[in-house]
Amino acid sequence: MIKTTLIILFLLPLSLQAGDYGNWLELNLKGYWKFIIGDNKEYAEPGYDDSQWDEVFVPSAWENEGYHGYDGFAWYRVGFELTSNTIDSKSLFLDLGYIDDADEVFINGVRIGFTGNMPPDFSTAYNSRRTYHLPNNILKKDAPNIIAVRVYDTVLDGGIISGTIGIFSANDKLPAIQHLEGIWKIQSNRNSQWRSPDYDDSNWQEAMVPGFWHEMKNQKPSGSIATYRKTFELSEFVREEDGLVVVLGRIDDFDQVYLNGILIGQTKDYRPLGWSESWSQVRIYDIPDDIINRYGDNILTVEVEDIGGNAGIYEGPILITNSKTYRRIIRQFGIDW
Repeated sequence: MIKTTLIILFLLPLSLQAGDYGNWLELNLKGYWKFIIGDNKEYAEPGYDDSQWDEVFVPSAWENEGYHGYDGFAWYRVGFELTSNTIDSKSLFLDLGYIDDADEVFINGVRIGFTGNMPPDFSTAYNSRRTYHLPNNILKKDAPNIIAVRVYDTVLDGGIISGTIGIFSANDKLPAIQHLEGIWKIQSNRNSQWRSPDYDDSNWQEAMVPGFWHEMKNQKPSGSIATYRKTFELSEFVREEDGLVVVLGRIDDFDQVYLNGILIGQTKDYRPLGWSESWSQVRIYDIPDDIINRYGDNILTVEVEDIGGNAGIYEGPILITNSKTYRRIIRQFGIDW
């Protein structure tokens, strides 16, 4: 039997930012970063030698740091260290403030997120705050880590412009949380074969979740149906927890959710555009114990049907937790449910 829990929001949105659960600054990254103009994918690699690069202050437009009039690609790099206790016990987020125009972010060579779109299908996101979840499994404990940020700018100011630049942790009082925000795979339409854990989605388009379809510039889904896929392993935060649930925030408009090929929840009120309220409901679905792989890969497949206007898994939080903790999250956001 599929148990579905629906929550209608009345007060606060559930969009996730670094400070939404407490805004605890773990590491201030404001200061001088390594910087170079031009573009080379090797710049993302943690072992790359950037000793000959210039240094610029972050946050600040690169025009204010000696690169007046420059438009195009540039890269930033900075190293940091976190203790084993911080990595093992906290949910961490990288806040890069506001970047003009588009960016891609790498941690230790692993691409963790992007905002806007690079050429040839360029779109700016200069007014979007950059907050990226830091997967614990890619962070080195008590050892140097490398952040590399690829930026593309067209006109006027460029670079990591403004904001509180640093690594933040979510509320320590809510430890049983595994965040799934970030890069997902997406494909137009739906197909029962795509729900299989064995299906190869390596050629699919990437999308940042949460986010709308219309924010995608390159190969955004066509038609009224799209399928999202996310491969993940349970983290130590939730691996031994009982009563796991998946929280998928708000989805516009209808959805069917499969875990490892098994349907675990769906939301569809069958009303037309202008009358349907499915888009405003927070998706929280129980995870049956017998289908979750606690020590290995899991595949989350979300089939989304749009009936008009915006579309997609558009607002978080996107996470796995236990039933007790999600109720505390709902109360903390001041939601009447």
